[in-house]
Amino acid sequence: MSDMRPKRLSRDTLYTSDWLDLHRDRVELPSGTILEQYHVLDFPRECVAAVVENADGDILLIRIHRYPVDREHWEIPAGRIEDDDDDILGAAAREVLEETGYWSTDHRRVYTYYPSIGISNQVFHVVFCKAAGLVGTPDEDEVSFARWASPGEVRGLIQSGEMMDGYSLTALLLWFSDVPREAASSI
Repeated sequence: MSDMRPKRLSRDTLYTSDWLDLHRDRVELPSGTILEQYHVLDFPRECVAAVVENADGDILLIRIHRYPVDREHWEIPAGRIEDDDDDILGAAAREVLEETGYWSTDHRRVYTYYPSIGISNQVFHVVFCKAAGLVGTPDEDEVSFARWASPGEVRGLIQSGEMMDGYSLTALLLWFSDVPREAASSI
């Protein structure tokens, strides 16, 4: 059986930053076909998204304006894992605190995935956790405000198109589908 993996023949780095690198690869497919330009987004840091639930079963949402699409919509807290984070769960707790002002507990990683597997190596972790109390305010440079929404309200926001980002939709799909709270995928 032959190796069915594409082979990188060369790589030019077109752009590099602390957030991402953009590469243009020359790739040979298993059939022998050469792709002269295969663009790859390389993310040096993994990311985490947190579904925060309160004692009533409501979900903590943030209202945020996203510059690339020039639109404000609803999301769940998320961000990249930083050097000073202890681990994935610590990063989730930090993002929840920064973006909502809530302290969170009982963090559980439930899933890990590639959001754009055809063009990127970006890794996203989904964490479920519980709200433990309001201790601050959201980062005003990132978030307009935070609020609690019932599961029915969240479904309505999804159906109306007011929640459109992939990591929030993926995490909430897992939450609504009753994925075992201790389950975990690995990459």
